[in-house]
This record gives sequence, structure tokens and C-alpha cells, in this order.
Amino acid sequence: MRDHVNTAEGLRLRRWQAADVPAVLTAFAEPSMAWQTAEPVSSPAAARRWLAAEAAQWDSGARFAFAVTDEADTVLGNVAVGAVDRRHRTGWVSYWTLAAARGRGVASRACRALAGWSFEEVGLFRLELGHRVNNPASCRVARAAGFAVEGLQRRKLEYDGVRYDVELHARLATDI
Repeated sequence: MRDHVNTAEGLRLRRWQAADVPAVLTAFAEPSMAWQTAEPVSSPAAARRWLAAEAAQWDSGARFAFAVTDEADTVLGNVAVGAVDRRHRTGWVSYWTLAAARGRGVASRACRALAGWSFEEVGLFRLELGHRVNNPASCRVARAAGFAVEGLQRRKLEYDGVRYDVELHARLATDI
């Protein structure tokens, strides 16, 4: 199974590396990223634990997370397929970008590349993702990456005592 993907648009998806600790710390220093992990990633040791957990999940086949980089190997974000269900050939896509990479189509291009990799390398057929309805940027990413809207999950997520509706998107291996 390939552990990297080069895109025609100059992005590269590669496995996270120990040298990526500073990029992980920068990403998780943003307040909006606090909701993305069970443990705060606010120290080099916590970043190393996050990287080790991602590596362990990759090795087990449960989740495949890629650092999204430019041609100079500067980390721009993360894209992953997790909750991999080999029986039903499904997975759950997640993504984030560093503030400096936002608004440039990085997340949508990375999601398209991840989808192709997931279908070809992992043999998945259906990919799903969800975003809070108050996050229109994430919706634009999903749509630009070819994920069709499938419905609304009412009050699915809770952050800081507030419940949020989630819009569900999916992409199939047969989608063009």
C-alpha cells in the first residue's frame, strides 16, 4: 500500500513523521482545533503522542492519516480516512488545514486525492464525512472534493454544552 500520493496540483500526501512535531503544535494551537482531539495537543510530548497514535492506527489498518504538504514538504494540513470498515468497504473522511493554507483549495484537493487513494489502495467503496452546519467552509471543501450531500444529523455533536447539527456527505467509488 502506498504511503504517499503526489497530486497534479503540486500537493503531496505523506505519512506523518516525527519531524512534524512543530507543524502539529502550530495546528492544534488554534482554538477551533481543541475539539479535534480527546487530549489537548499543547506540548511537544503531546504532539509526539498524537503522531504515535496516528502511526499505530495506520499500522492496524483502522485509520490512515496523511500530512498534506507542498512541494517543499511544508505541512499545510491533514487528511484522513478512519473508521475503516472492511466488511462494508466504508470509511470516514476528516481534514483540517493550517491557517496559512486556508482559502487556497488545499483541503478539497487533498480530499480528492485521499478519496482516489482510499478507493484504489484500501479498496473502499463509500466514503462519508460530516461537518457542523455552522461551518460553511467545510461544506465547500466537501462539495469541491466530490462529496454529495445526503442529509442532516440533528444535534449530533456537542461542544462546550452546545449541540450542533451535522450535514452528512458521501462519495462512492463509482462517482465521477
